[in-house]
Amino acid sequence: MSVFPKISLRLEVENYLKAGFMNKEVVSAFGKQEAERRFETLLHNLSHPPSFTTVRVNTHLASVQHVKNLLFDELQKQFNGLSFPILQHPDLQDVLLIPVVGPRKNIKQQPCEVLVGAQCGSAVLRGGHVYVPGIVSASTFMKRGDVVSVYSDIKGTCKKGAKEFDGTKIFLGNGISELSRREIFSRLCELKGLGVRMMEPVYLSPSFDNVLPSYLFLQNLPSAVVSHVLDPQPGEKILDLCAAPGGKTTHIAALMHDQGEVIALDKISKKVEKIKQNALLLGLNSIRAFCFDGTKALKLDMVKDTDGEPPFSPASFDRILLDAPCSGMGQRPNMACIWTLKEVTSYQPLQRKLFAVAVELLKPGGVLVYSTCTVTLAENEEQVAWALKTFPCLRLQHQDPQVGGEGMLGAGLSPEQLKQLQRFDPSVVQSQDRDIGSLRDCRTEDMIWLANKDCIGFFIAKFIKCRST
Repeated sequence: MSVFPKISLRLEVENYLKAGFMNKEVVSAFGKQEAERRFETLLHNLSHPPSFTTVRVNTHLASVQHVKNLLFDELQKQFNGLSFPILQHPDLQDVLLIPVVGPRKNIKQQPCEVLVGAQCGSAVLRGGHVYVPGIVSASTFMKRGDVVSVYSDIKGTCKKGAKEFDGTKIFLGNGISELSRREIFSRLCELKGLGVRMMEPVYLSPSFDNVLPSYLFLQNLPSAVVSHVLDPQPGEKILDLCAAPGGKTTHIAALMHDQGEVIALDKISKKVEKIKQNALLLGLNSIRAFCFDGTKALKLDMVKDTDGEPPFSPASFDRILLDAPCSGMGQRPNMACIWTLKEVTSYQPLQRKLFAVAVELLKPGGVLVYSTCTVTLAENEEQVAWALKTFPCLRLQHQDPQVGGEGMLGAGLSPEQLKQLQRFDPSVVQSQDRDIGSLRDCRTEDMIWLANKDCIGFFIAKFIKCRST
């Protein structure tokens, strides 16, 4: 029996998701009972972390084997000598996989409690410590050095600074308080440092807070697949249309051996600064990041050139990645989503605006990769069907590597077209409790299979532009 419930959604949102996963094509192919089982498995798995922590090696600065050795030593320190296997992905040579142990159910809950917000709680479930901004409330008597139990306020109903809370909360594990309650909530100054150092998390997962920061980038497995599917080549000019925080941008530059030009756009200045910081940290010089709205990135007149800055002339890029803003309904772990149906369904028009711009900016013969971190049919397969109908110049392409499953039925795409898509579907695997002992007995190929299947919800489509628009 799981220690966590399935993801908590507004009824209107749950019904919307269910309608997509139980559309006529799906029910006809698998039967109503199997379609219902898959949907319930999806809701359950979304509230739990993936089976593996995934990190991408910055091959621009070091070899995978060298970084793997450094990481092994780091994990030995973190887990007091426990030996965790570190696997190199066979199809993604720059990706390392570390299994997650849990949920562990023998952790004794403490009388002193710390309550954190849902976003902070999700980070803890994936190996993070608790930082002060994420703390919502703490027991009255909490002092520095106390052993505390950490809980997640998954529905966001606790008032900041409360001394007690009787609402819905999920146990995340135990840690050591780095500050007293009084210091956290004194409001004399805004604190940003470490609040609770997790010692007994329910899910045992490595922390990557300041761990080999120039060599490793913490990244979900499908997010690492995307850049390989784009297949950037040295000397090309590539656009990352919605780039922040820069994980895929820096991956693209590394795959190009930092030779060529990678243009990264985002319309939020703080996020653009983060892209620049990541590029600097990883030693990549081919990246140019701009604070600019991707929907306006196409130059509509023939005024003088802007010296390589946005907006850009038509057919300016060899390859374009559109990792589109989306509803994020594939992110894990996510124990509660308070979004309305209007919010969840608001992304499709924006995605189409960005897509239309990307098609114009792409050179004939160029490659466009579209991706999202959501599971909705409307933002994924339906967008592909719309794109193929709206832009006759586009053709779907086979993806290499093919790590995820094929696309979902329901958007009117042919079986051949569905096979050219990649959908990472958390409903594919029934989650199981994992301990150190079971990892020692597990075959490497079985662990790789599980890593490929039990990850976040994600979608990838690859197009080639056959002629000008």
